[in-house]
Amino acid sequence: MHDDVDAGTRLLELLASGASAADLAALDVDPHARDLALRIAGAFDVQRRREQQLAALVDTAGELASMSDPSVVLDAIVRRARALMGTDVAYLTLYDPVHEDTFMRATAGSVSAQFQVVRLDFGAGLGGLVAQSRKPYWTADYFEDARFKHTSSIDGAVGDEGLVAICGTPLIVKDEFVGVLFASNRTPRPFTHDEVALLGSLAALAAVTIVQVRAAEESARTLAALSEATESVSRYAAGIERAAAAHDRFAEIVLEGGGVDDLTESLTRLLGGWAILLDDEGVPRSVAGDDPPSGDALHRLAADVVERADGVRLSRLDDDVWAIGITATGEAIGYLVIGDVSTMDESDERTVERAAVVTALVLLGERNRAEARQQQRTDLVAGLVGGHGDAAVLVPAARSLGLDLREPTCLLAVRRDDGGSTRSLVLAVNAALGGQALVGEVDGHVVTLIPGGEPGSLAADLAARLSRSHCVTVGAAGPVDESRSTLTADLASAHTEALRTAEALVALGRRGDGASAAELGFAGLIVGTRPEVTAYVDSVLGSLVDYDEARGTDLVGTLEAYFLAGASPRHAATSLHVHTNTVAQRLERITRLVGDGWQSPDRALELQLALRLRHLVAS
Repeated sequence: MHDDVDAGTRLLELLASGASAADLAALDVDPHARDLALRIAGAFDVQRRREQQLAALVDTAGELASMSDPSVVLDAIVRRARALMGTDVAYLTLYDPVHEDTFMRATAGSVSAQFQVVRLDFGAGLGGLVAQSRKPYWTADYFEDARFKHTSSIDGAVGDEGLVAICGTPLIVKDEFVGVLFASNRTPRPFTHDEVALLGSLAALAAVTIVQVRAAEESARTLAALSEATESVSRYAAGIERAAAAHDRFAEIVLEGGGVDDLTESLTRLLGGWAILLDDEGVPRSVAGDDPPSGDALHRLAADVVERADGVRLSRLDDDVWAIGITATGEAIGYLVIGDVSTMDESDERTVERAAVVTALVLLGERNRAEARQQQRTDLVAGLVGGHGDAAVLVPAARSLGLDLREPTCLLAVRRDDGGSTRSLVLAVNAALGGQALVGEVDGHVVTLIPGGEPGSLAADLAARLSRSHCVTVGAAGPVDESRSTLTADLASAHTEALRTAEALVALGRRGDGASAAELGFAGLIVGTRPEVTAYVDSVLGSLVDYDEARGTDLVGTLEAYFLAGASPRHAATSLHVHTNTVAQRLERITRLVGDGWQSPDRALELQLALRLRHLVAS
């Protein structure tokens, strides 16, 4: 009896100390008591494992609760599953509602690249069956288990990883399927119900965490989008306010009587860089700001703007150059160019657009006023050169516009050879002459009345000035003045002569030049309304006539005999009854007086015509 008590006490002491089943089995005690002790020790072991698992789940819950990055959460879940289950590999697939399958999202212990990107159709493989049934499945040997639908892609990935035993359980939150959590071994291994339950508890915890993190992430995205929208609205409101302030400033400039120079200067103060206003043909009207292009660079820029500017929409021509068309009544009247500005937000674009609108109003007003003034000048010029106006009314009107017809006045007819508009040519002529002349449009061409007594030089100078931007030919006539009672008739004749001269210049191959009829040689006798024959003869033969009168020689007669003899010095000497050497000496003297090249066909024709006309004038 005493021995039985000692054995029982010893058995209880071993149980209390947590002795192993082997230690208990080795005791020499009553077999019934030993079996009871082994059952009690097994129960203790189960309880301890459950406590450890519960503690591990609590730790896992705490760890997952502290995470906000979805990828970090998923990696933590599979690491915990692998550690708790004591398996070689743990992995997690997520549900893809678009493709109606699950895809590999996180792994722990995996070494196969093929396995890490596998997708599982519903019903295919162990994972597909879990996803379809929403129930856990496990197997000690996957490849030998006929319960599962084996596919080449899934079996190939599982085989490449070397997995044999697999346990999978669904991730579900309030009937929402999230994915599947797996624990697997590379050797055959049966999974107990406690292990399956443990993986299920971890899956439930993981599913809740995934949904919460997704919700938090979605909330964060929503808040970020809301914040961005709020910021955009604020920027938009601020931009509208800045654009409105800019518009008010532009309007203020106009109300204060400012012009396009003030507008472009104000625009550069708002945006920085530089600004250039071009007219509809690309000619600069206003330039403002720091270091704008000039010279050839400005001409190239203007040509590029005219070719590429996109109507009334702001367009980017280069990295830091922008342009917008300026229109009024549906007609392009100019371009606004902004440079050295790398970026423009909506507010800046609205500012430029408003500047273009206000500039259009200013330009339209300027053009209307200029056209009204120009129409007054055109009517006056047309009246003066029409030959039927009342000089008593027209002359004072011209004087009020700056042209005093009491002084010598020349008339220039400007013929446009490039097919452009006459209106723009009127503006160009006015600009070239600096407002010192009366310019108008008569019968589709431009007529200019300008003070001066040298019509040829005035025409040549105007043609040279206009050649920089236009292709024109300028004919000139005059001068005329108020001293003659036939002023308007004289102006009408001068108008006709100037037009004929311009046409003659083109016919003679001198397009783009400017001259008077007197400078055209014998052609001037044809186009002139009052041919000055004596003046023409003097211009051609004057040097020879003066020499003969001063020295008593007969160079003019010798020249005439030379031409009558067919340009033969010997025959000319015979007709003059002098030696051939004498004729040769006289011809050398003629060359020194009239210049080399007088025997060329053109010069010879001029000389022969002058000799014939000299006899006509003398008679």
